[in-house]
Amino acid sequence: MTYRIPLDAVVFDFDGTLAELVIDFSAMKDLVARFAAGHLAEVPPADGLPALEYAGRLAGRIAAVSPEAVEAFSRDVARGIRDQEIEAAAKARLFPATRKALARLARAKVKVGIITRNCRAAVLTVFPDLADYAGVLVARDDAARVKPDPRHLLDALGVLGARPERSLMVGDHPMDIATGRAAGARTAGVASGRTSLEELARHGPDYLAPDVGVLVAML
Repeated sequence: MTYRIPLDAVVFDFDGTLAELVIDFSAMKDLVARFAAGHLAEVPPADGLPALEYAGRLAGRIAAVSPEAVEAFSRDVARGIRDQEIEAAAKARLFPATRKALARLARAKVKVGIITRNCRAAVLTVFPDLADYAGVLVARDDAARVKPDPRHLLDALGVLGARPERSLMVGDHPMDIATGRAAGARTAGVASGRTSLEELARHGPDYLAPDVGVLVAML
């Protein structure tokens, strides 16, 4: 049976949306702070910043004190974050509904993409047959800019040949909703990560569901 839904493409976040979210983001920020401590007399706290943005802020402080140290700090942070992501990926699994939901979209002639702030190697460790289910993966190491910058989503849609206004951004975090809205796409929140339906609802997505299986059935 084939059927149509009124979308050209659906782009998904990965961790917490299509796969178990096992990355310890607090430990990741602690790692960033430890690397910065080798270059700064005092390392400020993250104050709610994600690890990548925290590293960027600290790189700016290091540059003001010792410009020649920034490259080493950035290299150490990139390697450390990637190592943590790969380690976490070895423990993660796709959600049971993921492959069925993506295949259902394909039967409906809807293009599928995945964007993530995670590294490509970690994603493919968890989802080695991703290319059978998605037309594009734009991981952190593929992206000119990562979400919440809308370019991350727009680059994926460009590969898929889909217009933002005819596309849907799906994720388990308010950042995903903000990214979709900034790109001019419709948005959906799924509570399969660490953010509740109630919290996601406060950010005003067009759709809300407990997981991707239920969401695709709704569509």
